[in-house]
Amino acid sequence: MFEIAVDEKFDAAHRLRGYHGNCERLHGHTYRVQVFFRAADLDDLGMAADFRTVRSALRDVLKHLDHTYINELPDFQETNPTAEHLARYIYAEMGRQFARLLHRVTVWETDSSAATYWEEP
Repeated sequence: MFEIAVDEKFDAAHRLRGYHGNCERLHGHTYRVQVFFRAADLDDLGMAADFRTVRSALRDVLKHLDHTYINELPDFQETNPTAEHLARYIYAEMGRQFARLLHRVTVWETDSSAATYWEEP
């Protein structure tokens, strides 16, 4: 089995509704997003997937989140924009193009705090 990953960052603000603490107030993060792909076989060029293609797709997903107030986006108006929910959202968006290869998505809110989402086969 082969696994590859791409890594990108975006900046955005959010607040956690119903949270009792600092994160209930509006604040921002430079999020780090890692998307992992798995393949049992390689293509004719010896790649599980083209880094350029998967990175471009990830950038397209993240441009809809970058420099936004996430709570105001349609997918997060009623869902708290936690790292967990962001990971699931990015997984779903990336899955539209890479369902067969997509393995998991990790969203880092800080250098020491991350959430990962994947779906069991």
